[in-house]
Amino acid sequence: MKDRHKTMDRVAILAVMNSVLAKRGRAAISDEAQTTRAANFRSLDFSETALRIEMQIDRELAFDAASMRRIATVKDVIDFFETATRAP
Repeated sequence: MKDRHKTMDRVAILAVMNSVLAKRGRAAISDEAQTTRAANFRSLDFSETALRIEMQIDRELAFDAASMRRIATVKDVIDFFETATRAP
């Protein structure tokens, strides 16, 4: 039976993001205040991060497009995934 209560903390989410960036030969993120553009974190990176997080927590993430439009910084991305992993 799947554990529906697996979550991820900020450190783990950032580690996944940095793993995605490393795979593409890009520098790791060290400053949450950076914009996603300055961090070179693109929409494809976001999608891959979401898929990797889903694999780690063993369930699909539920989120809507409206909440994604508000993402501008690395902190926003981490907050987004942190909240999404808590959702039932």
